[in-house]
Amino acid sequence: MSGAESAVRMTAWVRGHVQGVGFRWWTRARALELGLVGSASNLRDGRVEVNAEGPEESCRALLAALRSGGTPGRVDVVVERWSSPRGGLTGFAER
Repeated sequence: MSGAESAVRMTAWVRGHVQGVGFRWWTRARALELGLVGSASNLRDGRVEVNAEGPEESCRALLAALRSGGTPGRVDVVVERWSSPRGGLTGFAER
């Protein structure tokens, strides 16, 4: 199976002390290491929303990293949603 066939979109909402601690930068670095495209954005309610597209295995690795306890700040809970990739993304943005 080629990477294109197994591409997915993973959206994760991360709750905890994750704003103002380098969390989005850290997430971007992990995503780029895994070859993913997407973004990490601060939400008004204090969560960070992570959108990542690429091979399912790489998205699962990013999700595991978000839950690893090795992130900046403090992650209390991560809720994820899986869907089909939208495409058209380049790089990994911090918003």
